[in-house]
Parts: sequence; structure tokens; C-alpha cells
Amino acid sequence: MFKDNLVQLRKLRSMTQEDLADQVGVSRQAIAKWESGETIPDLEKCRILAELFGVSLDDLANHEHNDDMGLGVPPKGKYLFGLVTVGDKGQIVIPAKARKIFDIRPGDQLIVLGDESQGMAIMKSEGFLQMADAIRNCTGKENE
Repeated sequence: MFKDNLVQLRKLRSMTQEDLADQVGVSRQAIAKWESGETIPDLEKCRILAELFGVSLDDLANHEHNDDMGLGVPPKGKYLFGLVTVGDKGQIVIPAKARKIFDIRPGDQLIVLGDESQGMAIMKSEGFLQMADAIRNCTGKENE
């Protein structure tokens, strides 16, 4: 997993092993050994790699490519939960991993937002209402 993710992230950014080695502070041979699976970097080097690529340390080490529809390691805090099918009445089933990460439980109310140029988003109503109140409060102070 780690070695495949490292290769994919390096190539995605059009970096050579030498380029990556310079940024991490190791030799090109160290990068080659990490990418072949011969060795793995220490935790501090893994942290540097994760920051450099903008991914979580967990995804750098554990991301499974069969979970991502072939898209690779996601940016930190971004998720692809998979495909859902819209039922006859417009209903969808939110994948279990998404429900766990965002603490969505039966009976929760969700807000569906849409933008013709950017797509749709779903979020818990409490978060949306808190955000709307914060915007209202900021706007109100500016008008005073």
C-alpha cells in the first residue's frame, strides 16, 4: 500500500525520485527503496511526505486503490465514498463509511445544496444552520 501510494503521488506531481529526495532530505536511493518496498521511512519522514503531498498520514500508509474507483490517494479531508443509486422516489443510501465519518444517524436531518456549475452537496442541518447564523452575525455587524 505505502509503496504504491508513494509512487502514485510522486508521479501525479511529475516529480522524479531525485526531486522528492531533495524535498524530503534523503537520497534518491532511499526513495527507490521506499518505492520498491525494500524499506519504509521513519514516522517523521512519513509525516513530511504526507504534508508535501497534501494527504493524511493514514491515507499515505493505508489507502487501498480498489476503494477509490482508480482515482488514487485523496487530498487530506476529501473523500470518495463510492457510487449510490437513486431510487424511484429520489432516495439514496449514504455509504456506511460516510455515515461513520460524519456521524450521520437514523432520523438526522440533512440539507441538500446544489450549484449547477459545481454539483450537489449534502450536510447535516445543524452544521448548515450554525454556518448560516455565523454569516448573519458577521453581516449584521458590518451593517452597523
